[in-house]
Amino acid sequence: MKKVLILGGDGFCGWPSALHLSKNGYDVAIVDNLVRRKTDIELECGSLTPIQSMSRRLSKWQELTGQKIAFHYFDVAENYHRLLTLIAEYKPDSIVHFAEQRAAPYSMKSSWHKRYTVSNNLNATNNLLAAVVESGVNSHIVHLGTTGVYGYGTVQQVIPEGYLSVYTKGQNGDLEEHEILYPAAPGSIYHMTKTQDALCFYYYNKNDKIRITDLHQGVVWGTETEETRMDEALINRFDYDGDYGTVLNRFLMQAAIGHPLTVYGTGGQTRAFIHIQNTVQCVKLAIESPPKHGDKVQIFNQVTETHKVRELAQLVANKSGAEIRFFDNPRTEDAENELIVRNDKFLSLGLNPIHLKDGLLAEVTNIAKKYQHRCDTKSIICTSVWDAKKAVDYTGKKTAEGLQQTYQDSPTGDFTEMA
Repeated sequence: MKKVLILGGDGFCGWPSALHLSKNGYDVAIVDNLVRRKTDIELECGSLTPIQSMSRRLSKWQELTGQKIAFHYFDVAENYHRLLTLIAEYKPDSIVHFAEQRAAPYSMKSSWHKRYTVSNNLNATNNLLAAVVESGVNSHIVHLGTTGVYGYGTVQQVIPEGYLSVYTKGQNGDLEEHEILYPAAPGSIYHMTKTQDALCFYYYNKNDKIRITDLHQGVVWGTETEETRMDEALINRFDYDGDYGTVLNRFLMQAAIGHPLTVYGTGGQTRAFIHIQNTVQCVKLAIESPPKHGDKVQIFNQVTETHKVRELAQLVANKSGAEIRFFDNPRTEDAENELIVRNDKFLSLGLNPIHLKDGLLAEVTNIAKKYQHRCDTKSIICTSVWDAKKAVDYTGKKTAEGLQQTYQDSPTGDFTEMA
């Protein structure tokens, strides 16, 4: 039986991935310091869905399937020797790395949050790589990255999967072709750590021949997978707050409780998306398609479709009758951008994409309506900002009403014209 160690296995993507792999015959072990649960206390906003303790989750899984998932409680970014010992003793065939602070808004809340995100994410990644080298275990590392490493500006080409061919003139004037990592353009401290992860992977792969697959994932929507739906004790996280809630899930929750949909800026930001069920399938496909020893870092774009934020808002509004409101954008980013990314590799491996048009919005809407009584409306509006001027503006406005803005005087006009 193949062994898989999942770092960050209690999280939004880590937990359903652990169940999916266990169900498909893998010996799974989880490492987590439960920091995401502690952050709920800090932010005074928990998951919309009721998350059970790890012991309750794991015992229910074993009761339903007969499969045991081991749990190790420690911090990958701080407890290097515990990680090293675990890898040396467990000898995992693959290690899936989810153990990073994953929210861009949270990474921008304050200087403490910036420093925490950098310290946690970079130390976790480097500790993992160093431990694999020191242990001598030939584990294949699968890392969950982000399409945000490419940036969200408009480029006049389809974004490739990780690498870009460039040409330089040699001393004799002839053109020489080189393949480089696609130029990074992070839009937050969180995204910056993911671009630095890529350099860590490049170095350890080149120097120590570690086999690595880096998954550049889009924004995840949905909350449940086939496995988490088996029992309420297995239910996955549903974050809706301004720091951790992903945009489509936030819209669906807002529609469920009758709150106006929160579109920041013009809503012209284009993002890549993927359903959580496809996420766990992609992790499994990546594990089963490792690079060979000596191959360069393997990079997959883990996305299934792209949409503008205002288009998503209109889609949800059409289905639910929800009102759409615009708010000042807390981020420093282009008001409008286009984004086209390749996803040939996962499609060639057999991924069957789940699209928004396939009616699975109802699945998430049902979750949002079922647990709407757990929503704290004070946590809906994003208050994390990207620079000092925006911080001053937000402090002065204070209320959600104060953050609302209109675009009648802008080149794009009001929402109807923009859509």
